[in-house]
This record gives sequence, C-alpha cells and structure tokens, in this order.
Amino acid sequence: MLNLTQSRRDFLRRSLCGFGSLALLALLHEEQARAQAHDPLAPRPPHLPNAKAKSVIFLFMAGGPSHLETFDPKPLLNRLHGERRPTEFGEARYQQITGDARLLGSARRFARHGQSGTEVSDLFPHMATCVDDIAVLRSCHGDMVVHSAAQYELFGGRTVPGFPSMGSWVVYCLGSESRALPAYVVLPDPQGALEAGQPMYMHGFLPAVYQPTMLRSGPQPVRNLDLPPGVTLSQRRETIRLIEDLNAASLPPGDEELSARIRSYELAFRMQAEAPRLFDLSGETRPTLDMYGVGAESTDDYGRRCLLARRLVENGVRFITVVSGGGPANMQWDAHHDIEENHVRMAAKVDRPIAALLRDLKQRGLLESTLVVWGGEFGRSPEAQAGRGRDHHNLGFSMWLAGGGVKGGQTIGATDAIGLHAVEERIHFRDLHTTILHQLGLDQDRLNYLHLGRQERLTLVHGRVIPGIA
Repeated sequence: MLNLTQSRRDFLRRSLCGFGSLALLALLHEEQARAQAHDPLAPRPPHLPNAKAKSVIFLFMAGGPSHLETFDPKPLLNRLHGERRPTEFGEARYQQITGDARLLGSARRFARHGQSGTEVSDLFPHMATCVDDIAVLRSCHGDMVVHSAAQYELFGGRTVPGFPSMGSWVVYCLGSESRALPAYVVLPDPQGALEAGQPMYMHGFLPAVYQPTMLRSGPQPVRNLDLPPGVTLSQRRETIRLIEDLNAASLPPGDEELSARIRSYELAFRMQAEAPRLFDLSGETRPTLDMYGVGAESTDDYGRRCLLARRLVENGVRFITVVSGGGPANMQWDAHHDIEENHVRMAAKVDRPIAALLRDLKQRGLLESTLVVWGGEFGRSPEAQAGRGRDHHNLGFSMWLAGGGVKGGQTIGATDAIGLHAVEERIHFRDLHTTILHQLGLDQDRLNYLHLGRQERLTLVHGRVIPGIA
C-alpha cells in the first residue's frame, strides 16, 4: 500500500502544471496529513537507505565564536598585527568597524593534536583530545552580518522568522522514537534570550506538534514533574483523559494548534510518569559527573545540559539544541570589546563538557548514530574593534561535525591568509543543512511541505553534501 501511495504522489508531482497545480498540491498535502493523523510523531523510515545518523545534538555557540581564536590559525595575521588590511584581500562588510581599523593578531597558541594533527587553540585543551572524531569545517559562510538574521538562517535556512527550524523539519519527516519525551528539545542558556528569540527554534508553518520543547537550566529542567500530594498516577490518568475528551468534543476540523495542545497533555502525563528518572542525574557515577564538570563552578551548567543531551539521545529524542550564551552581548560569544576576556571565559564553560559528551557517546556506542554539530551564526573579524575586540564576520568562519557517519580527523575548506574570506570548498549554511539531512538519510528535495501554494523546504535553493564528509 505504501508503494502504491508513493507512486500516486510521484505521479501527482510529475503532473503539476499551471494554476491547476495548486489544487493538486493541496490534495497531496491533505493526503499526507491524513496519513499522519493517527500519530504525527510516530517514527518513520528515512528517504535513503544509507542513513548513518538517527539523532542530532546541535551545540549552538550563540553570538559568533571567533575562528581565529579556535580552529583556524593565521600566522600572517599575527605578523600584520596593527597594520591596515592589504587591499589584495578584498572588501568586507561589518556592523561597527570603522574604515581606519587595524588588523588584530591572535594571542592564542595553536598545536596539532591526535593522529590527524588537527590544529586547535589552547582555548580547547579538552576538545583537542577528541579531534580524531571531529571534522573541522574552516570555510563556512552565511548571508547576514547581524545576529537575528544570521540566527534565523542558521536554524531555518532563511534570514527572516516564520520558517521551520531544522529540528522541526527533522521531526516532521522522521518522527520520534520516544513516546514519553518530546521529539525536539532546546536547552537554552540561563543568562537569557538571544536576538532572534524563540522563533529561530520554532516550527514555522509546520503543524504545531513539531514545535520544540524548551527546558530550563539547573537541576529541575521541567517544573511540576512530581504528582501533587495525595494524587495517584491512575487518578492523574483519569484527569488527563477527561481533559482530552472535553477538548476533543469542541475540536474544530483542521485546528492544528488545539490538536497539538491536546497531545501536550498526554505527553505531560507520560513525562510525569517516566521523565523524573531521566532528569535526575544522581544515578550517574561520580567519574561521569566529574568528566562533564558537574559540580565545578565554571562547567556545572553546561556540563549538566550536555549530560542531559546524552540521556535524551539514549531515550529516543530526535533533535537537541544545547545553547551556550544568552542575554547581553558579552554574555554570549559576542566579543566586541575584548576577544581574550570573552573567549577565555566562554570556552572555559563548554570545553570540558563538550569533550565529555563526545567521549561518553562514543563509549556507549551512540556516537555512530548521533550527529554532533558545533558552531555559531558567524565568526569574528580579522580587524580590531575598540582596540581588543572583534566584530561580526559572516564571510568565512569555522564549525565542526562529529559522529553520525562523519569521517573525523580531517579539516575541510580554508579561509584566506588573514581569515577574511572562505576560499576553498566554501560551505554555505544550506550545504550544512543538506549534509545534516543526508547523514539522517533525508533528501532535501523530498523533505518539503506545501505552504501558500509553494512546496517549501529547509534549503531555499539546492545545497550540496559537503565533499569528503563521510
């Protein structure tokens, strides 16, 4: 039956033409919605037979970590410290840097690590021990130099809000392997909201059931998981059933928001029954807690959230975003005034927990099926801002991938000799999205949704799988 349905869909797509295509597309979308109506979060097979990853953990370094201080050493930039940028490197568009700005060398020391000899700065001594599992992407670039628009593009493939994030797209296509936990989880930084706000993580025009669940930082990520005094689990089950029946009795046809709310009560009940053990880290061994830095002042928060990300993956959660940075600019990786002070402080919070996450996933056999993505919405400028800071920079910067079938121990792409432009194997955000989907066994052209008469997808235009990544 599935093959017959798929053949019908293929026939409809091939038959679309002119204004009549809108009606056919609407019918196609309605057919798909009916097929998923019984359980829109039921696990579904990927498009491609060679899927390597089943889940994604995105380690989002909000604000824009500097490639020049982390994964992309530039000896020439250090030699040109204090001078004007040579004209042969071309132009750049910045937010705040003035025309008389001078180049700023990096104070960080780089060394080669692992059997691969990947170069990593001394900001990340723990992460450096994992480089043989990491593919560093030195030639990333995006279209926008302001935080909000760049964050929208990083998550949703567009520079404006209102489009689904990659987490929502993935869950829309693959569903969830857990019935007691959300399919898509965001673990924000406790310092506060970011410029693009919650919309960058959201489901956009996809049905509301594919929106993320935002968890809190600290020892209690979800409030009110415990049953009230004197209430049994069976009594709570009856209460939820009554609420569902009352809601269903007044549910208008096609009301996706109310349908999602009804399902949220059921999910809340299952979480109340099963999730407390997941969020209780006391069952972890002391060596594991120490490895993540839980209990240490600088690493406790991010360590807890990385450890929780591992536990969520173990329990079938499909997509998890762990945010580093929030609130005012200097509380993010947004080093306008002093790159050293900012990056030393921010790196100290995440280096140990991220390395622990990679090692922990690997020793549990989960790294092979979990794609880990690290990076921010852009990098930092080769020129100085305010003497010791760096401005936003979207023309060339670094990210990395690990696990999920990615070939580690390699560096892909390059920026020019001062880190201004990506010049080799240039990787746009759409290529990153295409690669993430590919590792999950998803075809960017088949992962689409009819919206306002147009088949929308995560990649606005065709992206490519990063060469040599697997």
